Amino acid sequence: QAPLVESGGGSVQAGGSLRLSCAADRPLRGCMAWFRQAPQAPEKAREGVAGMNTVLGIRSFYIGSVKDRFTISLDNAKNTMYLDMNALKPEDTGMYYCATAPGVWINGDCPLFSTTYSRWGQGTQVTVSS
Repeated sequence: QAPLVESGGGSVQAGGSLRLSCAADRPLRGCMAWFRQAPQAPEKAREGVAGMNTVLGIRSFYIGSVKDRFTISLDNAKNTMYLDMNALKPEDTGMYYCATAPGVWINGDCPLFSTTYSRWGQGTQVTVSS
């Protein structure tokens, strides 16, 4: 499978907004998520911030620190997943990765653990200054 391709990162001031995109070469189904890795943090410390599950309809879920600020969405026609980030804070700074879990079918919220996901993009950097 071709890797996922993220885009849309950049540098913004606190309170600003960004839209991240994750393009795939085929339809996205099942568990998918956005993760972030803080500067100088190891890969195993990637934090799942938002996820989506298309089994039994579309179900989205978030960690508490981004709820009501971030929105995950999916455009099936474009095979693209998005993460709209509003009211950004300096602590949101990091490399953002999208990931999917082919073959993992769960009814309900998918785990936001990096080990659940086997297909990753290369990441896009988000920097929020105070």
